[in-house]
Amino acid sequence: MFERPRTGERAVLVHIELQSEGEHEQLREFRELARAAGALVCAEITGTRQRPDPRYFVGRGKVEEIRAAIEVHEADLVLLDHALSPSQERNLEQALKCRVLDRTGLILDIFAQRARSFEGKLQVELAQLRHLSTRLVRGWTHLERQKGGIGLRGPGETQLETDRRLLAQRIRQLRSRLDKVSAQRELGRRARSRAEVPTISLVGYTNAGKSTLFNRLTDAGVFEADQLFATLDPTLRRLELPTVGPVVLVDTVGFIRHLPHDLVEAFKSTLEETSRASLLLHVIDAGDEERDDFIDQVERVLAEIGAEEVPQLRVFNKIDLTGTRAGIDRDESGRIRRVWVSAATGEGLDMLRGAIVEFFSGQVVHRRLHLSWGAGRLRAQLYENDVVVAEHQNGQGGYVLDVQMLQADFEQLLARHADEITVEPPEGALAVGAGGP
Repeated sequence: MFERPRTGERAVLVHIELQSEGEHEQLREFRELARAAGALVCAEITGTRQRPDPRYFVGRGKVEEIRAAIEVHEADLVLLDHALSPSQERNLEQALKCRVLDRTGLILDIFAQRARSFEGKLQVELAQLRHLSTRLVRGWTHLERQKGGIGLRGPGETQLETDRRLLAQRIRQLRSRLDKVSAQRELGRRARSRAEVPTISLVGYTNAGKSTLFNRLTDAGVFEADQLFATLDPTLRRLELPTVGPVVLVDTVGFIRHLPHDLVEAFKSTLEETSRASLLLHVIDAGDEERDDFIDQVERVLAEIGAEEVPQLRVFNKIDLTGTRAGIDRDESGRIRRVWVSAATGEGLDMLRGAIVEFFSGQVVHRRLHLSWGAGRLRAQLYENDVVVAEHQNGQGGYVLDVQMLQADFEQLLARHADEITVEPPEGALAVGAGGP
C-alpha cells in the first residue's frame, strides 16, 4: 500500500476545465496560489472534460500523463485546481504514488503559513481539521483495516477511531476558544457603537492592493506583497476625516473564487467586521483582464456572509499600471460610485478621502443644542466623542453647542437625553450636509 509522504515542494500542476460547470478557471491564478504556498512548479498539465471522472476526477489517460511528468521531473507533489472528494484524492495518490493536494487543501496550507494572530491561527486550524476529518483514513494506508470477520480486525482500525475522537475533541476545543474570542470582538464592536464611531471595511479580490491602500490611508505598516493572501489577520486603525470625525478602517482577508466553505465558516467572526460596517470600500485591480469576474466573485462572498446590503464604494486601484487618470465617477443621481486611485503612488487618494466624507456627510447632521445647566456630564461626553464644533454662551447658566454627528447617533442622543436637550430648528442652525451614498 502507498504511504503518503509528509512533505513535498516540487510540484506538478494539473488544471482541468469542466465544461459542465460553465465557469472559466484561471491557470494564472492557480500558478500564483502554488507560488504563494512555496511550491516549485516543475510541470503543468492541462485538459478539458465534460464532467469529472468519479474515480480519479481526471481520465485514466491523464493519470498516466501525470505519472510520467512526476518521473521526469522527480516531483513529490501534485496540485489539482479543483476540489476533490476524499476517495478521488486517495485514488489519485495510490495511482501516482505521490502526495496529491486539491485547491481547497492548497488554500488552507497558504492560510496556515500566513496566520499571525492568535485568533487567525485558531481559525485556520479549525478549517484544516474540518477538512481533514473527511480524509483521515488516507493517512493510515500502511496499517491494516477492519474488513469484517474474526481475525481480520487489525490495529489500524483502533488507531483510526482514536484519531477520530482526538480530532473531534480538538475541534470542540477550538470552537470554544473561538467563541470566547468572538465574544471579545463583539465587546469591541459595542464599544465603538457606543462611542458612535462608524466602521469602514476594505474588501476585494486577493492581491487587489487592499493592504497597500490601508497603509496609505492610516500609516499602519501592515505587511504588503505582490502575492495572493499576503495578509490574513484583520487590522483596525483609527482614521480622522474632516467634518465626519473619527472612523475605524478595517483591513480584511482577500477573497478568491471557490473560497473553501470551511474557511468562510472558521473566519465568520472576523468577517462580521465586514457585514456590520457602515461602508465597504471594494478595492479592484483596475488593470486586471479578469476584473469583472473578480468583482462578481467578491459580490458572491459578500452575499454569503450577509454583507450584500452594506453601502459600497468601488475603488479601482493600480491606475499607475494602466495609464488611467485619477478621478471620480458618479451615477445619474450625482452619487459617487467609483474612484480611480493608485495606492502605490498615492495618486487619487485625496479624491477617495473626499468621496468617503461625501458619503458620510449625507448621514451627518449639524444642529445647535441647548443643554440645561445640570447637563454638565452630557456636555463632557459630547466633547469626549469629538462632535462639538463650537460652544456659545446663553446667559442663563446652560450650554449652547453646535454639534455634527451621524443622523442615527443624533436621534439616539435625543431619545436618551430628551429632558436635558432643546434643539433649534434647522433654519436657525447650521445647514444640513448634502450628498450621500
